[in-house]
Amino acid sequence: MKLIIAIVQDEDATRLVSSLMNEGYSVTKLATTGGFLRAGNTTLLLGVDDEKFQGALDVIEKICKSRKQIATSPSPVSGAAGAYVPYPIEVMVGGATVFVMNVEQFIKI
Repeated sequence: MKLIIAIVQDEDATRLVSSLMNEGYSVTKLATTGGFLRAGNTTLLLGVDDEKFQGALDVIEKICKSRKQIATSPSPVSGAAGAYVPYPIEVMVGGATVFVMNVEQFIKI
């Protein structure tokens, strides 16, 4: 058995949870915040049997696509010590960060 921890962008989360549940996976959803863009993320926890593991990864990969987004990044203003003005930069967002852990025992009460 495996524990999949998938960190996805909020806009992908609802569709991903629905798709996983339609495929028979149980999902626990946690609201989280990313460090780089300080934007909302969703962390999903899935306990899956080894034979269903690849199927879960396939669903995650199908739903969570990377895309470009404009974000603001602080830029120091010349001549003004400590002053910052945000300027737009293009960053890649979306996709999924997935951690996989072996599970020795799973108990559902």
